[in-house]
Formats: sequence, structure tokens, C-alpha cells
Amino acid sequence: MRKHILIVVGIFVVIGAAVLIYLLQPDRARLAVAAVTGRTPQIAAARTQVLPTVNIADPIGWNGAAPTAAAGLRVQPFASGLDHPRWMLTLANGDVLVAETNSPPREGGGITGTVMNWLMGRAGAGVPSANRITLLRDANGDGVAEARSVLLTGLNSPFGMAVVGPWLYVANTDALVRFPFTVGQTRITAAPEKIIDLPGGGNHWTRNVVANPDGDTLFVSVGSATNIADNGIAAEEGRALILEVNPATKTSRIFAAGLRNPVGMAINPDTRRLWTVVNERDMLGSDTPPDYMTQVEFGGFYGWPYSYWGGYVDPRVETERPDLLEYTARPDYALGPHTASLGLSFAGEAKLGPRFARGAFVGQHGSWNRVPASGYKVVYVPFAPNGFPVPGAKPVDVLTGFLNDEGDARGRPVGVIADRSGALLVADDVGNVIWRVSAAP
Repeated sequence: MRKHILIVVGIFVVIGAAVLIYLLQPDRARLAVAAVTGRTPQIAAARTQVLPTVNIADPIGWNGAAPTAAAGLRVQPFASGLDHPRWMLTLANGDVLVAETNSPPREGGGITGTVMNWLMGRAGAGVPSANRITLLRDANGDGVAEARSVLLTGLNSPFGMAVVGPWLYVANTDALVRFPFTVGQTRITAAPEKIIDLPGGGNHWTRNVVANPDGDTLFVSVGSATNIADNGIAAEEGRALILEVNPATKTSRIFAAGLRNPVGMAINPDTRRLWTVVNERDMLGSDTPPDYMTQVEFGGFYGWPYSYWGGYVDPRVETERPDLLEYTARPDYALGPHTASLGLSFAGEAKLGPRFARGAFVGQHGSWNRVPASGYKVVYVPFAPNGFPVPGAKPVDVLTGFLNDEGDARGRPVGVIADRSGALLVADDVGNVIWRVSAAP
């Protein structure tokens, strides 16, 4: 009898080990990244995962190396030795503001909190937030910031910045605030004035802000707290959306919703319309769904958490609002699966040559849950005169080499903006550098 019990126990142990090994196997991509990009991407069938595919590029820094710029372009450091630079703003006098920032301390513990903290640490995002905005100045125009000063401190995981009239607006993770500011000053000592509260923290802590073309209202992006409303839709109140804020009355309204994590926002100079890049959901396999870029329509609903890419229903989410499925908007351009596309800037002020004259630059922070890795570069999406991406066009690599041959991360690009001279600045929050991409002489 004892022998039979041991045999049964052994069988269960073997079966359990086999199941565990199966669950821990990463989901390997069956499609090339290029197949999941463009206006009509290939949308693979969902491969629901109990445990996520984990494929984290170890951060190693540049150690004297540099990214590779596209033919006809050159790259050099604009500023080095920064502390997790994420987002930037070019001022009218040519000064550049950079938010040195990271996520606030993650609340709660348990398995989810422990795993997320481990993942962020492995990816180079485990450092405490510097919580400051630094001003960089290239007074002699040689493409290197020879002067820097701390403009603001005491912030709470700041990210987006905008100057409108006599005010500098800063999007902290939990509030939109503003400070009296004159372009040219290098230090702000005034106390912040709160405009509106924002839901803080969560997996997606960044808050961006851009002014509408007339300057009377502001767009503020807020990402979801979880992957697919894992803690219930009520816990996502006020999240996964873009707000339109009236700073004069300190009020806001929902401009668009169903956007899982809209980070980069920019105004298309040809149409004066708002665009955003969005990070889509995880654990449906390495091929789907694509992150995307889209023109944001007032009142638009883009699917999260119930569906993705304009109507593909997520089988894991109970649809509490089936009516929304009928009115879900399809995004305008896919940017590949799990690329973590964060940065967005239109080419109106960039002067990188005729190849890059009309379109959008996108900073792809890079995947942590795809095999093989995707993103880890800056790409350019060509646009047509009608204000939308060229039909059939694929993204063009602008800056690569962030991953080495062993798959380690020398850096990870985030924000992309044009400087006053027309060069492209790229914030690298793992390399702690701002790279400057310009037309080769």
C-alpha cells in the first residue's frame, strides 16, 4: 500500500513539474514585428497566458559607445550624467527642460507587488525618483548643453510639462500643478498651484500634458492602474483616458477614453489635431495586440479593457458595457507588439532632411514580455498631406543600437522632441543621457 501511495505521489509530482515547466515557457513570436505595424497590421489570435512571458534586457549602460543613427544623420550626447531622464520640453529661447523622474513607491505587497518591483528593478527602473526638473542650456550652439541648473524640486514623479502664457504646467503623478515662470529664468522658488487632482500611482504612473493649439485648455493623459482592470473596473475610475482641462476654472472633462496607457501626446501641425501613442495590454502572446498611434477624437472610446485594435474582444475581461463594443474606435497606426512606444513628436520643427519632413517620431522604450524583444529604438512614421500616416508605409528606423548583440540594454529611449536648431533630442532613461540626432554635414 505504501508503495502504491508513493507511486501516486510521484506521478502527481511529475505532472505538477511538467505543468509548471509548461507555464514558465515564454510565448515566442510567430510574426515579425513589421507584420504587426502600419495602418492594416496582422492581428494574431490571442494566446492567453496564465503567467506572463518575461524577457527583460539587463541594463548595462553605454560604456563609451553610442546609438546608431540612420544614414545621413549623426548622433552625439547633448547631456550626460542625468538621473533617469524621461521627458523633455524645448523653450522659446532654446533652453531644454528635462524631467528626471521615476515611479513613486509602489503601494501594497503580495505576489503582484513583489513581481512588479522585481521587473522594474531588472529593467533599470528600480531607482528612486529624483523628482526634479532640470534646465539645460546650449548657449554657444555646438549641440552640447554646457550649462545646467535645477529648475524645480520637491515634485511627485513629474512627467509632462507645458508653458502657456506666464505659467509652467507640470503633470505630477497625482496632480496637475503650475508655477509662475518666465522663459530664461533658471530657478523656480514659488509654491505650486494645484489645477486638478489626478489618480496617482498604479502600474502606469506617468501623466503627460500638452496645450491645445489655442492655448486655452490642456490635454492630460492618465494611464490605467492595471493590465486589464484586474482589480475591477471601479478601481479604474478616472483612468485610461485623456482629460481636457480648463486651467482658468480648474475643471476637467473626459476628452477620450478606453486608452490603456496613453503617454506621448502631440499636436499635428498640419491639422492642429491631438495625437497620442498608447501601450496596449499584456499576456495575450508575443504577437498581439499592437501598441498604436492614433488621432484622438473627442468622445472617442478605444476599447480598453474590453477589446483591442477596434473590436477584438479580450476573452479574459467580462464585458460590463457591451454597448461600447459597437462604438469602439479603431486606431490609425500600429507600432508593433509590446514595443512600449512612449515618445511622440511631429516633424514640423525637426530639420533632418527631406526623408523626415512630414511625419512623426516615436520613442520605443522596448518590450519586457516578448520573445524576441521588440522596440528599443526611435522610429519615424511618414505622414501624407491629409494628416494621417501614408497608406502602406512602415516605420523607418532613426536611432538603433540600444540593445547589444547579447540582448542587453545599453539604454532605453523615452521622450523625443526637436531642439531650437531642428535636431532631434532623445531622452534615454537607462543610459542617463539625452542624445542629439542631427543631419550629417
